[in-house]
Amino acid sequence: MKRIAALTMVRNDDFFLRKWVEYYGAQLGKDNLYVWFDGLDQAIAPFCEGIHAEKVEKLGTNVVEHDKLRLRFLSDRAAELFSNGYDLVIGTDADEFIIVDPSLGKTLPEYLSALEIKDSASALGLDFGQKLGEEPDIREDIPFLQQRHYAQLGTRYTKASILARPLTWGSGFHRVKGHNFHIAKDLYLFHFGYFDLGRIQNRFKDTDRLAQGWEKHMHKRSRTIRLVTDKKALDFGRWTRFARICQTIVRPPYAWNKPAMFEARIVVRIPERFQNIV
Repeated sequence: MKRIAALTMVRNDDFFLRKWVEYYGAQLGKDNLYVWFDGLDQAIAPFCEGIHAEKVEKLGTNVVEHDKLRLRFLSDRAAELFSNGYDLVIGTDADEFIIVDPSLGKTLPEYLSALEIKDSASALGLDFGQKLGEEPDIREDIPFLQQRHYAQLGTRYTKASILARPLTWGSGFHRVKGHNFHIAKDLYLFHFGYFDLGRIQNRFKDTDRLAQGWEKHMHKRSRTIRLVTDKKALDFGRWTRFARICQTIVRPPYAWNKPAMFEARIVVRIPERFQNIV
């Protein structure tokens, strides 16, 4: 079995970090989790006991500058983990979860250990929303996937999240600089960052985020809620196959090492077999 680490960086985000630690800790073992808190003013929560957690000086003063510095920092930390004997390093935001299709009956390390990865691997991205009128406010005491059933198939969350050797991530883990990406079959990245209208509204009250220039970003991402509310959900199996093929072949003209999908807006309903995973 390959030795696998997972890393992330957070600021004021215990809600998702708790779930991140719970999920990746169960999959990889807590001792293989590495979390950096962005700012010495942050508090390391008790649920981080057993993982490698550290506070660092706050990076950047605006959202663009911060993300570039953050990914440079995390790329350097990933390189250190490889030098310490890890075979693979997973990098995600705290609201992102790389999941093997339960129909395979494999854990994440079992799946990745059998996967041939030369440079990096990507999971097919799904951006979850809230179907207003059907799905109530999110609760922390119930698995997310028992409460949220609809997601947009897009390119934004098909990220080069899994490294097999020291490389440099681009902003947001969206690509690996100077290298192509490879989307693995039956592997998904579930993004939950904008899956609850109430939480988005509360983020607009976060003066720290607003000072960094997050307002436009949050408005844009809340479109996922409108999309899953208004559009008919399509078959998961058929359209994830389409998306994987399309994103493997098509590239945007401005970035050959990012996926594209002709601006298609496809919403799928997540099968029940996923409901107890996260």
